[in-house]
Amino acid sequence: MADLTITVTINETDQKCLKNDLLDIDDWVQKAVEGKINNCWKRFQREWTTKLMEDESFNDPIPSNKIDFVNLVTARDDYKDRATRDAEAEAARG
Repeated sequence: MADLTITVTINETDQKCLKNDLLDIDDWVQKAVEGKINNCWKRFQREWTTKLMEDESFNDPIPSNKIDFVNLVTARDDYKDRATRDAEAEAARG
């Protein structure tokens, strides 16, 4: 999976509103995304560390670095991303 670039378009009116509170809109957006990534990583790590420890068939060491940990988890047969989990839940509801 390649790096992802996201562009946000903010109209002039909303820019004026944001500039009332923010020194630098781009800096604020970048930091907001960083914060969300950090929170998602913490939840991901906590959830999957528990699952790996409780999985009797998993006997390998749990990686201590983020890249190896994420690659290990996302390669597992039981890993499902949010879109897949939501689709399965919707299908189960009928």
